[in-house]
Amino acid sequence: MMQSRRSGRPVAPGATAIGTRSVKENIRVHEKQAILVVEDNANDEALILGALKNHRVVVARDGAEALEYLFGAGAYQGRDPYDLPQAMILDLKMPKVDGFQVLTKVRADERTKLLPVVILTSSTDLQDVLRGYNLGANSYLRKPVDTERFVEVVGTSARTGSV
Repeated sequence: MMQSRRSGRPVAPGATAIGTRSVKENIRVHEKQAILVVEDNANDEALILGALKNHRVVVARDGAEALEYLFGAGAYQGRDPYDLPQAMILDLKMPKVDGFQVLTKVRADERTKLLPVVILTSSTDLQDVLRGYNLGANSYLRKPVDTERFVEVVGTSARTGSV
């Protein structure tokens, strides 16, 4: 089995060690990729998890945790940052790092700039909608959201990589 030049860890058969190909070619697609849910409200989290019961879900409870997960830092040190989720459901109003800051960092990094992002927030401010789209969100849904519509948007995003 081949080993990664950077970490010395084994590389799965059919995968290429980081450093030998472009960033885009290094991103691995797994059949059961998770959907990353970034939500600080426990009630909203429960509703989202219920709507996504047929998907593998990873929950980050603030923007800082989401960034650590995506980039393999902090509590997620050692997680492969090239193993991206299928999509990210992103709240805007959160402690530590808000959703706009997360979206800005995601779009600025080659590894994550194409990650489908669905903003799910209670904000009704038109400026938030415009800012979200200007920063690169694929879709913007307001809470409370119709469960069927939510599952449709996230499902489309997870299957096709876009919304």
